[in-house]
Amino acid sequence: MKLADLDFSFPEELIATSPQRPSRVMWVEGGVPQEITLQELMSRIPAGDVLVVNNTRVLKRRVFAGDVEILFLKQTSSVDWEVLFPSKKYKVGSSLELPLGVTMTLVEKGRPQKVRLNQEVTEDYFQKVAELPLPPYIQKAREQRHTVEADESWYQTAWAKTPGSFAAPTASLHFSAQDMEALKAKGVVLCEVTLHVGLGTFLPVTAEDLNDHDMHEEYVEVSAATWAVVNNARKNGHKVWSLGTTTTRSLESVGNGLLQGNPEEGFRGFTKLLIQPGYKFKVVNRLLTNFHQPQSTLLALVAGFSSLETVKACYHWAIERKFRLFSYGDLSCWTETKQ
Repeated sequence: MKLADLDFSFPEELIATSPQRPSRVMWVEGGVPQEITLQELMSRIPAGDVLVVNNTRVLKRRVFAGDVEILFLKQTSSVDWEVLFPSKKYKVGSSLELPLGVTMTLVEKGRPQKVRLNQEVTEDYFQKVAELPLPPYIQKAREQRHTVEADESWYQTAWAKTPGSFAAPTASLHFSAQDMEALKAKGVVLCEVTLHVGLGTFLPVTAEDLNDHDMHEEYVEVSAATWAVVNNARKNGHKVWSLGTTTTRSLESVGNGLLQGNPEEGFRGFTKLLIQPGYKFKVVNRLLTNFHQPQSTLLALVAGFSSLETVKACYHWAIERKFRLFSYGDLSCWTETKQ
């Protein structure tokens, strides 16, 4: 698939800078979009079907050194880190002063960069000085690089519990804990996976052909209990509803044998699964997801689930009707895979 095939235009004012409760929902069935309410969507998930969510929790890892923004990605020793920051004007050996007397020295350029701190920092340090890593397009649309206080709750799911992610699984932001209890009460089976969103979410696709794109690996865990629920549902003719692209990639990574483990002990490991048109879904029957950026692997996944033609037509329909876009935007539901 060519990257240019995933392009579309949209008015900048449709980029959502805060959540809207309840969100609008685009329901796509037979390739035809219609708008329904969130409550109506919930009513269309029948008893016995399975809804799978991602329980990852977003880390506060965005630290400012003056006007320079540094995303702390991975600790490699007590004082050594892999980070992402605009390093073009800095030479190896250059230092930046971070809050609370911490000095960061650039050791090696690249993506990510390698840096060394003058002292060890703990989770407590990040809780004091760091911010959640909101997508850059939200910062741009707000004309404000720093988070607002409400982002602390807006940008975490109601069931976030396993720390490790650098972006929220944003399809889950549409639902409250009460919504999930209502689904359980009507007989929908809920289960969780963990996928920690990694560096790839911040880097643009640069390959002209998606087949040449090197996906950054992301850590996944799918428990034996979750896998048993999913398999049991499919064997008994029920559908598996995946809440978000991260959940979809987690389940399909197991279905493709990409993780270590087995059905008795569960599965874990790193996935680089890239889903695009031509992919044959093995696990997921229904996809709930946000509206995604042009030329992104997330949009390619949706096109792989439905079809590129259908997705672009439905996006055009939604944009005409002023649906709100991207992480804090509205929800879409895709009801059939192209096998």
